[in-house]
Formats: sequence, C-alpha cells, structure tokens
Amino acid sequence: MELVRGLHNLNRHHYECVLTIGKFDGIHLGHQAVLKQVIQKARALNVPATVMVFEPQPEEFFAPSKAPARLTRLREKYTLLRELGVDRLICVKFDKKFSSQSAEYFVEHLLVNKLGVKYLVVGDDFRFGKGRVGDFAMLKQAGEQFGFDVVDTKSLQFEDARVSSSVVREALQQADFARVKAYLGRPYSISGKVIHGQKLGRSIGFPTANIPLLRCTVPVSGVFAVVVKMLSTRVTKDDADSDERTFLGVANVGKRPTVNGDKPQLEVHIFDLEADLYGKNLMVELHHKIRDEKKFDSFNMLKEQIILDAETAKKWLSQHYIDI
Repeated sequence: MELVRGLHNLNRHHYECVLTIGKFDGIHLGHQAVLKQVIQKARALNVPATVMVFEPQPEEFFAPSKAPARLTRLREKYTLLRELGVDRLICVKFDKKFSSQSAEYFVEHLLVNKLGVKYLVVGDDFRFGKGRVGDFAMLKQAGEQFGFDVVDTKSLQFEDARVSSSVVREALQQADFARVKAYLGRPYSISGKVIHGQKLGRSIGFPTANIPLLRCTVPVSGVFAVVVKMLSTRVTKDDADSDERTFLGVANVGKRPTVNGDKPQLEVHIFDLEADLYGKNLMVELHHKIRDEKKFDSFNMLKEQIILDAETAKKWLSQHYIDI
C-alpha cells in the first residue's frame, strides 16, 4: 500500500481513484464494512482504493485538551488498512493553512484537479473548508457538476456492523475487552517503538519495554495481562515485509505516579525473554485488566505489587490465552 504524506507529494500518478475521507479511528467493523465496498468499487472501476485521513485529527488541532482518546495512531491505521486491501493512504497535514482553505478550493483543487475522484464516500455529517461550511449536500452538488458519484458511509454499512469509535472507547473504559474485540474484529492493541527509560524495572528484576504514547488522550489506563507481538514492519509508500513473534506479558499504561512520571507511557514486561528491544516495534494486545494505576508510598511497595501483578497476569493468560 502506498503512503502519501502531505498534499505536496501528490502528482499525476495519483490522478483518478475511489476515495473515502474520515478519521477511521480504530478501523472497527463499521469502518471495515465501508472499506470493503470501497475496495470493490475501486476494483470495478479499475482505479486505486484510496483513504484520506488528517493528522492531527481536527479536534486535536482545534481543542487538544477536549479531543477524544485516540484509538489508533497513523502507523496502526496504515497497517490495518493495508491488511484490508486498501491501495493508497493519503495523510493530510491538518494545520492553520489547510483549515483556512475554502470548501470550494478543497473540492475543485484537491478532489477534482489533483485526485480526479470518480467515486467518493464520506459520512453524511462530514464538514470541511474554512468555517466548516462545506457539507454532504455541497459534495453531492459538486459530484453532479464534475462527474463523480457521492455516497454516505451509512448506505455502505451492513446492519450488523453499525459500530462507532465512541462505543469502542466506552467498552475500553469499562475494560470489557471481549466486547471491544467483537467491535473491532480483533483484540485492542497499542503499537509503538521501544525507547530507553529510567530502567527502574530492571533494577528489581522486571525489565520493561517502554513505549511513549504519542497521542493527546489515552483510551485506557491501568495494569493489564497482554500478548506482545514483535514486528519488523516499516511504514513506507510501498508494502513492507513483516516478521512477527509472539510473547506473553504484563503491562502498565499510565503516567507512573510512584516515580513521578508526567507523560502517558506503556511499559510492558515480557515473560521469559531476555533481549535488547530498543528500537523494536511492538504491538501490545490488551486482554484483561488487573487493576487501576495508583501511586504507592514507596518504590518497594510498588515492587511488591509488580510481583503480584505478574503472577496474576501469568495465571490469567495460562487459563485464557488458548481461547484468545
């Protein structure tokens, strides 16, 4: 799958496509139902099935403190879209310049002149252009004028796939991972690159792989029994090979208040693995919540709790992993 980062990288090669625009946060079953039919339409018209997303998401640009928790980052979206069969992902930088462009400019310059859209799929609540004056009715009118079809995502969803990102977040808040898996069609996971940390876990016999959570708000917090997949996949404009290995472990998602942490981070201890993981890409699947994150009165008390958490995770995974 080709990744186009920024509108300045569009060229004649990208002209003509079936296009869908949206956040696609989580790539849940509702999204998958839409994307399946977008891909079918693209195959019928013999043009690329193309997805357009915005980074950051508009809410994160205008009001980052109020933006909903992000379910999937760009790298995770890329991987999931590629697996579904999408041909091209266009990532538009959402900034002051882009948000100041008129709705007419968005349609004529981008959709018509740059992309040559033949078939467009958007939500019926999709708004665009300066002041958010562009809407679905405007796109329908533009389609009639410039010769492309416009349909809304609801008309492409199956009855059993009417899932929203909001209900996924709600299920995550309730730690109902069975329901989350049913909504997503896969376990919920967090992916990222391992960085150097304070190495406090190593000092007590529980080395952790530390992954920064580069998003405005995290949808989960606490200690979890996890399944970890080690990936060697690069996000480039072309497909990349992946070499996946699977391990079991225990993870903490949060700010680590006992050691005065101030930024959300994922720390995962992988059972029975001694390896240098720095720079590796990990996908951490959350399967069971053990407890909420809390601040302990001392590092020794935290150490004692980590030992208990690890035993709880091992016990739960030994009983349930075969069914995951």
